[in-house]
Amino acid sequence: MRLTPEQFLARIAKQPLEPAYLFLGQEGYQRRICKHALIERALGEAGASGVTETDLENATLREALDDARSLSLFSADRVIWVCSAELALPRRWSAEAAESEEGASKSDAGELAAYLKAPTPGTVIVFECSRYDFGGDDRAKLERVEKFYAAAPATVEFRQFTPESARFLTQQLAKQHGLKLAGPELAVLEAIAGDANRIAAEIEKLSLFVGKERAVTMEDLHSLVPNAAQSTIFVLVNALGKRDRMTALRSLDVLIRDGEYLPLALTILSSHFRLALVLKESRVSSTNQVQSLFAKLGVRVWRERAEQIAATAAAFSPQRLAEAVGLIYETDKKFREGYKDDRIVMESLVRALTAGARSDI
Repeated sequence: MRLTPEQFLARIAKQPLEPAYLFLGQEGYQRRICKHALIERALGEAGASGVTETDLENATLREALDDARSLSLFSADRVIWVCSAELALPRRWSAEAAESEEGASKSDAGELAAYLKAPTPGTVIVFECSRYDFGGDDRAKLERVEKFYAAAPATVEFRQFTPESARFLTQQLAKQHGLKLAGPELAVLEAIAGDANRIAAEIEKLSLFVGKERAVTMEDLHSLVPNAAQSTIFVLVNALGKRDRMTALRSLDVLIRDGEYLPLALTILSSHFRLALVLKESRVSSTNQVQSLFAKLGVRVWRERAEQIAATAAAFSPQRLAEAVGLIYETDKKFREGYKDDRIVMESLVRALTAGARSDI
C-alpha cells in the first residue's frame, strides 16, 4: 500500500495501525509531522518513553527485529524507529557479488517477512530511508529499498514540495501564526525557503518579530531571513525575463552556494515561461487584463507576478518563448537523468535563454 503523507495521517486517525511502515524520501517537514502523529496515536500519554530509535549505521536489521520481538518492562505499546533503513541492503549489486550479497539480502528480507507474519502486539516498526530522493540516480536506489522492504504493509512517500504546494503551505502557516503576508512578500518567502522546514522556521521567526498588528514588509524579510535580498528564485526569473545574463548568473550562483533545490527553481521557470507564451498569444497587455485572463484559466497570479509575466512576454517573441519552454524541458530531463553537475546544466540554460540582444529577437 503506497500512501502520501496526507493519506497516512488520515488513515492512522481512523484505522488500526499497521505493524510496520516504510518511510521513503528526503522531505523532512511532512516526515516530522507524520512521526509525531504516529507516536501520539500509538503511545498516547506514554509518548517518548515507548519509542526506541535504532540506526542501522550501528546495528543490524536482525537486531532491530529481535528488539521488536522482546517485550518492554516500561510500556505495553512501543514504536521502534529504524533510521538509515537503506543500509540493510548490500553495499554492491554487481554480477560478481550477486550470489553472496543477494543471498544475504534475501535472508534479511526473509527475516522481516517472517516477523510480520506474527508481529509483536502493540509494537509498530518504522523503517526510515531519507538518504535518497525520487529523481535522478536516486530513483533506482529507492526502488531497491522498496523492493527489499516489500513485506512492510504500507509505504509513505515524502516527495519534495512543488512551488504550488510550497505556496499553499506558506499561506497555511502564515494564517496559523496570524501573519499578514502580501503576494510579493509571500513569493519571496516561499522561494528563498526552498524546503518546508525552512518555510516553517522563517514563518515562526517573522511572527515573533512582526506580530499580528501589521503586515510583513520586504525590509522585514531582508532583516530576518538569510539572503532574502539575493537568493530569491524570482530574482532569477526576473533577470531571465529581461534577458539580463549577468544578474541571472549572479542569482544562480547565490542559489547554488546556499544549497537551494535547483529543480524547484526550474519548475518555477517552466511555469513562468509557459504563462508568458499563453499571454503572448492572447495579446493582452495591461496588468489587470493579465490577471483576469489567468483567472479565467484557473491560474491565480498576484499583481507583481502578472507584471513579471507581461515583461517576459514583451521581451521574447512567440518563437523564442516556445524555444525557451523546450530548453527548460530538456534541462529538466537532464536533472531526472542524474547529470552530475547541476550548476553546469543550469548555467547552460541561463546562457541559452539570454542569448542575443533584445533587438535581435
